[in-house]
Amino acid sequence: MEKEQNLDLFFKDLFDLIRIQSVSSDSSRKGDMVRCAEKWAEILLRAGVDKAELMPTAGNPIVYAEKIVDSNAKTVLIYGHYDVMPAEPLELWKTEPFEPVISDGRIWARGADDDKGQSFIQLKAFEEIVRSGELKHNVKFILEGEEEIGSPSLEDFCMTHRDLLKADIILVSDTSMLDKELPSLTIGLRGLAYWEIEVTGPNRDLHSGHFGGAVANPVNELCKLIAGITDENGRITVPGFYDDVEELSKEERDMIAQIPFDIEKYKNNIGIKEVHGEKGYSTIERNSCRPSFDVCGIWGGYTGEGSKTVLPSKAYAKVSCRLVPHQKHEVISELFCKYIESVAPSYISVKVTPMHGGEGYVFPISHPAYNAARAGFAKAFGREPLAVRRGGSIPIISTFEKVLGVKTILMGFGLESNAIHSPNENMQIDMVFKGIEAVKEFHREFDRI
Repeated sequence: MEKEQNLDLFFKDLFDLIRIQSVSSDSSRKGDMVRCAEKWAEILLRAGVDKAELMPTAGNPIVYAEKIVDSNAKTVLIYGHYDVMPAEPLELWKTEPFEPVISDGRIWARGADDDKGQSFIQLKAFEEIVRSGELKHNVKFILEGEEEIGSPSLEDFCMTHRDLLKADIILVSDTSMLDKELPSLTIGLRGLAYWEIEVTGPNRDLHSGHFGGAVANPVNELCKLIAGITDENGRITVPGFYDDVEELSKEERDMIAQIPFDIEKYKNNIGIKEVHGEKGYSTIERNSCRPSFDVCGIWGGYTGEGSKTVLPSKAYAKVSCRLVPHQKHEVISELFCKYIESVAPSYISVKVTPMHGGEGYVFPISHPAYNAARAGFAKAFGREPLAVRRGGSIPIISTFEKVLGVKTILMGFGLESNAIHSPNENMQIDMVFKGIEAVKEFHREFDRI
C-alpha cells in the first residue's frame, strides 16, 4: 500500500501534533495547549470540514469543526482530546517522548495512542470518505484539551452549546481492544473519584531522635489510614460505598467467562507473580465491572540522596476509586471525605480535597449504531468483535448523555502493549490502518440504519 511505503508523509499531521507538548496538568504549557488546538483546526480544514474554530472555555480552548452535507441528514459527533499525560519519568523512555519515532512497526511517543493517535484515525477515516464522495450524513468534531485532568470545562461548554452539538450518535476512539487478533467493542466504562489527602502533625519537621516515639509521624499515620480503606477481602470499607453498586447478573458473568483470557500471559506481561483483588470475582470482572481503590502517589519527609533523620510535619497522598455504573462520583466523594475524617486520630490533622471525577457508562448492544460499529470491526479485522466492559474512565461520556441526551459508541483501537500514561507509549502502525478502515465502514453502515 502506498501509505505504508511513505509513512513519514502519511503521519506528518500526527507527528506535528505529537511534537506539541500539550500537557494539560502543567500550567506552564498553556501556550502549547493553544498551539495544539490551532494545529488541529488547520488539519481539520485540510481534511474537508466546512469550518473549524477554537472556542473559549474557562480552561483550554475547544476545537469545533463540522461538515454539513444536508441539514435534514443524520449527524455523527466525533469527540477526541488533544491533551496528554506528563512524560515523566523521562529516564525510562527509550526515545524522546515528544519526538515521534517509527520503529518495530510502531510509533513511539507520548500521545501516539492516547488520544492524538486514535483521534488521527477518526480524522483520516473522515478525510478519505469525504474525498471518495461516500459521506451522506453530517459530521461534527469536538476536541478538548482537558480530558486528562477530568474535563472540568466541557460540561458547561456542552450546556451552553446544546444546539451546536446536536447529533444522533457520538463516536469516540479513546479505548482499547482485548488483543490485536481479538477485536472488541467497549460497551461499558467505570467512573472515577479522585482526592488528595494531607496529614499534618507537628508544626515543623522534627529531629527523629529527639521526638521519635513521642510525636505521631504523619507519614506513618497516613499509611495506616490508607491501609484501612480496603479489608482482607479486597472490599472498600467506606460506609455506604456499595449502596448503588449493581451486582452482575448470571448471564453477564457467563458472557464475561467466555472472553478468552490467558492469566499466565497477563501476569507475565506486567511482571507479577499472582493477581490480587476483591474476593469472589475473576480478574476480568475486577478490572471492568467492580469498583476499586488505589493510591496513585504518596510522599512526605526526606526523599533525597543519602539519609536525614527527620520526623516530617506533613504527608500527602493522591488516591482514587474506580466506580461502576449507578455510583455517583459526588456521593462517593462525600462519603470518602467523611470516612477519612471520622477514622483519623485526634493527634493529627487531616484534610481531604476532592479533585475530578465522573460517572460510569454502559452502551446497549441493541442500539442501531452498535451494528454499524460491529460491521466496521468485522470488515477491518475479519471477525466479529466481542462486546466488553473496560476498566478505564472517560468521565465526559456520561456527561454527554446527561447534557446532550446522546449515546456514545466507543470504537477504540488501543492495545495493552501501547503503554498509555506510561513511558514508551506507542501505537502499532497496522492498527492505525485497520482502525481507519473500521471507521470508514462505520460511516457507510451508519447511512443504512
